Amino acid sequence: MTAMSEHFDVHGGARLVGEVEVVGAKNSVLKLMAAALLAEGTTTITNCPQILDVPLMADVLRSVGCEVVLDGDTAKITTPAELSHRADSPAMGKLRASVCVLGPLVGRLKQAVVALPGGDAIGSRPLDMHQNGLRALGATSTIEHGCVVATADHLKGAQIWLDFPSVGATENILMAAVLAEGTTVIDNAAREPEIVDICVMLNQMGAKIEGAGTSTLTVHGVTELHPTEHRVIGDRIVGATWAFAAAMTRGDLTVKGVNPHHLDLVLEKLRMAGAEITTFGESGFRVVQHDRPKAVDFVTLPYPGFATDLQPFAVALSAVSEGTSMITENVYEARFRFIEEMVRLGADARTDGHHAVVRGVERLSSAPVWASDIRAGAGLVLAGLCADGVTEIWDVFHIDRGYPYFVENLNRLGARVERVVGAAERC
Repeated sequence: MTAMSEHFDVHGGARLVGEVEVVGAKNSVLKLMAAALLAEGTTTITNCPQILDVPLMADVLRSVGCEVVLDGDTAKITTPAELSHRADSPAMGKLRASVCVLGPLVGRLKQAVVALPGGDAIGSRPLDMHQNGLRALGATSTIEHGCVVATADHLKGAQIWLDFPSVGATENILMAAVLAEGTTVIDNAAREPEIVDICVMLNQMGAKIEGAGTSTLTVHGVTELHPTEHRVIGDRIVGATWAFAAAMTRGDLTVKGVNPHHLDLVLEKLRMAGAEITTFGESGFRVVQHDRPKAVDFVTLPYPGFATDLQPFAVALSAVSEGTSMITENVYEARFRFIEEMVRLGADARTDGHHAVVRGVERLSSAPVWASDIRAGAGLVLAGLCADGVTEIWDVFHIDRGYPYFVENLNRLGARVERVVGAAERC
């Protein structure tokens, strides 16, 4: 079966050179938008990335009664005194982050009916820890008719231990706990920079959160929050994408707008691969790769470990490196779907459970390939830059969900990538 769609034609042989600006983090802005539900009035969020997921989250917020105005890189969210507790917009099924309205709704309204989220096809991402955290605070939580249903007479602080440092569970529990009575301690909490970002914004709104960036978050409940204005942190995953692009194409890229300390391990891995790395305080970095990269092993782990979102780039880099790499995936079991598409491009890669062995080749070969998620799509684009001929990449709507002006930036840096509309694709 075929359908009309868009794809990218990626011409191989490019060397990327120049400067690129990274905007706000996708994995932060959507949660910050949800946090606006906690306070009546208008919250302003700046440095928003112009990606497909932002208007989708805006639709989710409108479904519960908010007015949302998106203007360039600014989102103004006006939250009414009377909110609906039902978040069941069709947009819920299109992005995973939509579930982060659960915590704010329970925290403020003591009830929520939230449609189960959609998002990337990267493996099982259950909501058990989200629900268990809300139960510890005094809510009931079940899944009924495709929705998470939670209610509480009142919320009371609790000691909560997460089996895994889940970013989404940490965020939902945090946003429910800020308006709970007493003190909540979240142990084994996620430590990602995006968690720090939401803690900063919540504290600006009047919350009392301690320990951001550590594995223990202490939340002293308050009775009311107020609107604020907040600037989203730079997107470390997009910044890392450009870092890998420089290494793979033997290029020279200066990346601005992202804190290089959020990418310490990534940049160290690229140094091991032979890149020259220069950092500029907290504002950016430069990656220069003169020769073919050397093989490096990668193991995905929660932050500050190597991010699972970057695993496709580790595979793509390994595919063109000198030597053999071992990539171990410890977070999402379906991430290795990406390797099937890399093999189409001539990569010498094999998987065994949550391990992949990749033997580098001098050059990949062009072929039609399909993106299964945001990062896999971007990884295939970088691989296409290292292939002979023209690589067709399908299902590029995934890429548009995470990378603003990706094609335009690539072409400005020396690539030749064309967005083609109206051809037939595999369904």
